[in-house]
Parts: sequence; structure tokens; C-alpha cells
Amino acid sequence: MAKTGVFDSDPTAMAKATELKKELEKLIRTIVDDDDYLIETIDQAKDTLCALKELKMNKRSLSLKLRQTLSCPDEFKCPLSKELMRDPVILATGQTYDRPFILKWLKSGNRTCPLTQQVLSHTFLTPNHLVREMISQWCKSQGLELPDPVQYVNEEGITEADRDHFQSLLEKMSSALPEQKEAARELRLLTKRMPSFRALFGESVGAIPQLLNPLSASKSGSDIQPDLQEDVITTLLNLSIHDNNKKLVAETPMVIPLLMEALRSGTIETRTNAAAALFTLAALDSNKALIGKSGALKPLIDLLEEGNPLTLKDVASAIFTLCFIHENKARAVRDGAVKVIVEKIMDGVLVDELLAILAILSGHQRAVEEMVELGAVPCLLRIIRESNCERNKENCIAILHTICTYDRTKWKAMREEENARGTISKLARDGTSRAKRKANGILERLNRAVNLTHTA
Repeated sequence: MAKTGVFDSDPTAMAKATELKKELEKLIRTIVDDDDYLIETIDQAKDTLCALKELKMNKRSLSLKLRQTLSCPDEFKCPLSKELMRDPVILATGQTYDRPFILKWLKSGNRTCPLTQQVLSHTFLTPNHLVREMISQWCKSQGLELPDPVQYVNEEGITEADRDHFQSLLEKMSSALPEQKEAARELRLLTKRMPSFRALFGESVGAIPQLLNPLSASKSGSDIQPDLQEDVITTLLNLSIHDNNKKLVAETPMVIPLLMEALRSGTIETRTNAAAALFTLAALDSNKALIGKSGALKPLIDLLEEGNPLTLKDVASAIFTLCFIHENKARAVRDGAVKVIVEKIMDGVLVDELLAILAILSGHQRAVEEMVELGAVPCLLRIIRESNCERNKENCIAILHTICTYDRTKWKAMREEENARGTISKLARDGTSRAKRKANGILERLNRAVNLTHTA
């Protein structure tokens, strides 16, 4: 009598096995009976035999797995999979799970213990050697084999040794100054080179506060070691690049205040990287609002006014991105952005980037009033005439269109420019589609004003 396997009743597996056997029988018959059989026929027979072997191995593996799960004590089963644990690990709450299943739970964004529903203080997993040994002994008593767990490597290439090293570096951030400096430098380099280490920070709600400990513990900016501050702020920038970290980083209470402090008092590289971190974090709208409410626009604008060439682009990028939401436009105007930007443009500094910011701010009436007071109209018209950049022309005409809407006294300057040089008509013919719309809008207003004058 043939042996009956646990899964022999699976109709899909049985049908597949029957099909493979028939195919193999046909191929072997061809090889045996036909002297002119093709070499490819042997290859097909080998492939079919391999497929049949794989199916048989899978059935045996599933049978063993079922025997283990059905007969093993409940305390050896993973609470998530309900199967015998192969690699038991301890979660922060003290509960034990099989590693692949608890990792899947954590990678889905959960930050609670599945059994207790407690919020996790961290997501590091500790091997449960005692339970592992108990399971191994039970398997031997049942005549079963439990494969040795392979050293776990997750999708980003992180091993348990990496996690242990990561944790030790974080602990050093609360040690004496030399150890803090050493750990901060290494964390900076690791998060720069390895995306997997950026992801590690997102797995523990306590990791970022530990990183910030040397800066948050200082009583004043003058107490902060410049090189230590630079390494910590640069690590924050590296973390912010990882999309899954953006919300966590921005919402960690001390992050934005420390970035603001770095903008005011750090080395040039620290200030540049602090601005870049704010720009990166501002990719999320919720972060834009949070950063704006924290008052970060003012130190950014002050740094822009200072005008160090190394910081300008990152600062401008941060201001530009933050001003995508209306409330931050108002804050930027209130904090003096218009004056700083117009003066920089007039001086020919970072014209492309600053015109883009000015175009966004022109949606705020007070910003338009300041532009007029600062003499921005002649400057914008000059850029349209002289620039070879279509985007700059587009931004200039968009700003001028808004000025025309808010301030009719500037129509005269527009009309004089048009009569003397035809600047706006030329843009209405040759500009980008948006530039043409804005230029035609201004021309229509000017024409209506002329017609009204003639009628009167």
C-alpha cells in the first residue's frame, strides 16, 4: 500500500504531480524508443524531474511543519503565526515572537505589542535563547529537526550585530564628551553611507532624542561644541532624506528648535545642513505647518540676508518649500522676507531661486505693497528684457500681473515700458504659456485704461 502523506488530499498538488509524471513518462518513452530524439528532449526531461522533486520536497516540508505545529506546546508557538517558532525573539514588552512575523508587524508601521497593545519604547529584538533551546530539546524528543536560524538580514541589509552597534553608539551620546564626539561622528558617517542606518532611527521612538542629547542638554548655544553640533545636525539631515523618517524627525520635540539654533550659531557647514534639513523635512505639508509655527522662517531669512554663498541655495530652497502653504507666506512677509529678497535680486544674487520665492509671496497683499515701496517694478521689467531664462521672465510677469491687480498706480510704469520697448507685447508673443497669459492680462488692463481715458 502506498503511503498517504498529510497533504495528499490537496487536489491542486495532486493534479500538478499527475501532470508532471505524465509529461516525464512521455519524454522518457521518446528517449528510449526513438533513436533520433533531440538533445532538448533530455533537457525537458531533466526540468520535469526537477519540478517533480521540488513539489515532493515542498509537500514534505509542509508535512513536517504541520506535524510540528499541531503537536507542539502552545508556549512554543508564535502568537502571530500560531506556528512553531524557529527564531524566537523578545520584544520591548517582554513578549516573545518568531522573528519574521514580528518584523512584518513592525514594518507595517505598528508601534505596539500585538499581545499587550502597549506602545513600544523601542523596536529592537533580543534573541530568546532559553525558549530556542527548549524548542530544540522538544523537537529532538519528537524525532523532529529544527533548522538553525540563519542570521537575520532585513531588506536594507541590517544584521543583529549592526543593531547592537547602533544601540551602543546611541548610548554613548549620553556619556562623556569624548565618547559623544566619537559616536556622533560615526553616526554621521553611517547614516550618510548606508540608508539602512537611516531606517534604524525610524524603528525606535527613543533613538532621535538619544542622538540629540548632547545638544539638548546644553544650557546655551555657547556651551555646544561646534564639531559635535555639526555632526549631530548633519546626521539629522541624513535621517530626513529617508521618506519614512520625515514625520518622526519633525515631530520629535527638540528637532526644530535645535535646527533653528544651528541656523543662528553653527559653523557654516552646520548652518547649511540645518537649512537643508528643514528643506527636506518640509516635503510633507504637515511638516511645513509645524516648521512655520515653530518660528523657523525668521532665522532662515536672517541667514539669507547674511548672504554667505555656501548657505544661500539651501536657505532659499527651504524658504521656497515652506511658503507653499498660505500661513507660511504670511509669516515670511511678517519676518521681512520681501525686503531681503528684493534687495538680493537687485544685487544680482541668486536671482533664479529668489524670483521663484517672490512669485509665491506675491499672493500676499502686504508683500505686493512692499515690492512697490522697494522699487521692484523697474527691476522686474529689466529682468524680462535682459534675461535669457524663460522661467525668470515667467515669474517676473506673474509678479507684475499681481502688482497691477493690487496697485493701479503702477499701470503708468507698465504703459511707459510698453510704449518705449514693447517688453510686455514681446513676452505675450514669445513667452511660456503662463507668461503669455499674464502678459496678455496686463495688456488688456492697459488697453481698457486707455479706452476709458479716451471715452472720458
